[in-house]
Amino acid sequence: MAKTIGNPLSWLLQGAETTGTHLGRTVEELGSTGVHSLPEVNRLTFSDLGYALRRGFEDFAACRSDAMFLVLIYPVIGVLLIAMGLSLNLLPLIVPVILGFALVGPVAAVGLYEMSARREAGLEPRWIDALAVVRSPAFGAIVVLGLYLAALFILWLVAADMIYSRTLGPEPPASIASFANAVLTTREGWIMAIGGGLVGAVFALAALAMSLVSFPLLLDRHVGLPVAVATSMRVLRRNPVVCLAWGILVGTALAIGAIPLLTGLIVVVPVLGHATWHLYRRAVK
Repeated sequence: MAKTIGNPLSWLLQGAETTGTHLGRTVEELGSTGVHSLPEVNRLTFSDLGYALRRGFEDFAACRSDAMFLVLIYPVIGVLLIAMGLSLNLLPLIVPVILGFALVGPVAAVGLYEMSARREAGLEPRWIDALAVVRSPAFGAIVVLGLYLAALFILWLVAADMIYSRTLGPEPPASIASFANAVLTTREGWIMAIGGGLVGAVFALAALAMSLVSFPLLLDRHVGLPVAVATSMRVLRRNPVVCLAWGILVGTALAIGAIPLLTGLIVVVPVLGHATWHLYRRAVK
């Protein structure tokens, strides 16, 4: 029988069927609990952190231009936020915005997990592979978890603004110099810095517990959002010292990368993203 070219209606029906199947799998994985099959977590040591970082650097070196392309928008958005803060007299929130990137950083690195997984499997990673996340059945769960982290980020900014209003505020500072002088030389400034640091640590711990291994686990095994978050929390409970050290390492690296107008994040984010994938491999059996 001769082959014929399908008509537009058949293309539309085939596309609708494919899209419906994908959405069905996405919804199914989003609500999956899988309590009977929670992944087993391992005991971690500081050598595992070193291993993850080494492998992260190796992945970055193997696909450096790809990773830099993927996260180029990350520092650009940060610069725009800083410019907006300066123009709207939101200077006290600039530092919380920069440090708050640690809360949403795992979302920015989702594509890097896919690239590390391909390289681990012996395949050549390409930047286009990162976009495969969109076609994954776990994409819906990834979006929802990303929204949770975004909500934490917004709550952190609200809390930071309240702390400033009760210490050095509520009036905005006259200039960068006067604000820095008030923070470093006044009692209220020290209260704001220490109090803000403690409150920020609480938000960072919440984000770490939710996202330590959740994103790579969702991509790797499609276990569903509840199982992914529960497994991440179990990893933290079993390895509190090592996991807290990892969180401090990530926060410090992001802070250092943000110093030169956030351009250092072009390197820091992909290295940490690749390293997170390998830490997940060590943390979950």
